[in-house]
Amino acid sequence: MDMKQKVLVTGGTGYIGSHTIIDLIQHGYEVVCVDNGSNSDTSPLQTIKQLTGVEVPFYPLDLCDLDASEQIFVDHPDIRGIIHFAALKAVGESVEKPLLYFKNNLESLMNILTLALRYKVKGFIFSSSCTVYGDAPESPVTEQTPWQEAASPYGRTKQIGEHIITDTIKDSAMQGILLRYFNPAGAHPSGIIGESPINPPQNLVPVITETAIGRRDQMTVFGTDYPTRDGSCIRDYIHVMDLARAHTLALQYLFDGKQNQSCDVFNVGIGNGLSVLEIIAAFEKETGVKLNYKLGPRRPGDVVAIYADYSRAAQLLGWQPQFTVRDIMSSAWKWEQYRTQLMENSLK
Repeated sequence: MDMKQKVLVTGGTGYIGSHTIIDLIQHGYEVVCVDNGSNSDTSPLQTIKQLTGVEVPFYPLDLCDLDASEQIFVDHPDIRGIIHFAALKAVGESVEKPLLYFKNNLESLMNILTLALRYKVKGFIFSSSCTVYGDAPESPVTEQTPWQEAASPYGRTKQIGEHIITDTIKDSAMQGILLRYFNPAGAHPSGIIGESPINPPQNLVPVITETAIGRRDQMTVFGTDYPTRDGSCIRDYIHVMDLARAHTLALQYLFDGKQNQSCDVFNVGIGNGLSVLEIIAAFEKETGVKLNYKLGPRRPGDVVAIYADYSRAAQLLGWQPQFTVRDIMSSAWKWEQYRTQLMENSLK
């Protein structure tokens, strides 16, 4: 690689963004970070410095404000790549507040694309999602699996987002990669950075660890009458550091000139579906902690079962998952214990 290439990570203090920044720095990239703080604080930046020795330039901005966002590019006109994570992502909340999701997720995307073209950015990596497939009739899904109706407004913002990117960069000098990922979980192996949203998490693994440590009295398994092995939903759980690595490899693939089309798409998951009840059992087995959970009704916006065929990412990006479901559980639990200790210490 030539001189350190500069990458802008949007939503960079969030869960996946912060872990991707670590992977980027460890693979020789220079990183600039922007986040509006709607679902994360800036503490991951200190941890990133602790783990990498690098202080990442940070902009506490909302990308829905185009003029304010342009300052990043005025200060860093040499940004060559953008990894765009910034978006609201709670499926349930999107069902309740669809306009909030359309406005935030699509306006911020259009603004960052406007700036990317204006400042001649070479590569744009989009944090898409397996929700674009809707309730897929069969799994594993490939990148060619036809989309179904989105099961939630959140999923629809990802479908529309992909179209916006594809149409926008079709005749430009910029190239894009859409990474459709499945269910990120777990934490950095150090155990000192992980998922720590400001709003109560709705995704399964942090709900499990918060219940195990006593922050929640009880958790609910939503839906036990699905047509699956045990009646609960099936998902593909991918370790957050495997997912972070996929972003770095996608960027490298673009920078190395290997992509022969304006926009490409890759599934990123471990290719294996586990049910909610199986994930709970895996956690209990790995940690020895019994979970207090109850069985409840289905939740709006949830699809029955979905997991990935990631052979394309393996073949073209050289990406392979390195971590197992056991690693996800042990690292998530290690992080939850560390995070709780920090909170308790701050109250003393």
